[in-house]
Amino acid sequence: MTSSRSPEPVEERHADRLSTWHGHAQPSQAERLLRSLGRLDRGAYRAVAEMFIPRLDGPLRRVSDFTNFSKPWFLVAGVLALFGGRQGHRAAVTGVAAIGVTSFLVNQPMKLVGERRRPDRRQLGVPESRWVRMPSTTSFPSGHSASAAAFAVSVGDTVPRLRLPLRVAAAVVAFSRVYTGVHYPGDAVAGATVGALVGWTTSAVARRLRPDPSLPRSSPSGGPI
Repeated sequence: MTSSRSPEPVEERHADRLSTWHGHAQPSQAERLLRSLGRLDRGAYRAVAEMFIPRLDGPLRRVSDFTNFSKPWFLVAGVLALFGGRQGHRAAVTGVAAIGVTSFLVNQPMKLVGERRRPDRRQLGVPESRWVRMPSTTSFPSGHSASAAAFAVSVGDTVPRLRLPLRVAAAVVAFSRVYTGVHYPGDAVAGATVGALVGWTTSAVARRLRPDPSLPRSSPSGGPI
């Protein structure tokens, strides 16, 4: 549905669809909620765009670019597989599997259903010094944020000492996608949530399929044998 207003996030698009489907004069609760979320999303995007921290422009632009195709996560997985012993190999396989599942979910059904247009960075005030190449895919959800969260959660669950640094790195990646203007905050939050859920599920499945022999086995009563 085309609008003369500024580009709308996906919440507004779905609210318009609901309005067309039920045809009532008064908007439903679901429509009002979606439009409120859309306004919140645009407001948060503008707030980030108005941040004036020039020292962050270059580093966050490089972070956003470097995470294309999950490059840092595959590099970490390679190091873990080569030098991390049995636990590192297990973490690497689990992390790569989590990225694969997440990428499929995000880039196929979710982006097709979302149909969100990318933000208009110029109109919404993102300084050009922050810009990276604008992807040609739809905006919702953020694939970069999803893959980062999936890897951080799945690997951090397998190698606990990596949990904090990987989650901080994933948060920086998600913020960089909003800071450089290629995603609305809602895209990043949704992507990170999906990625975290897939990462946790992948790790849980891996533990069930191949129990870690370094962990104590439990007796039927719940205590160690």
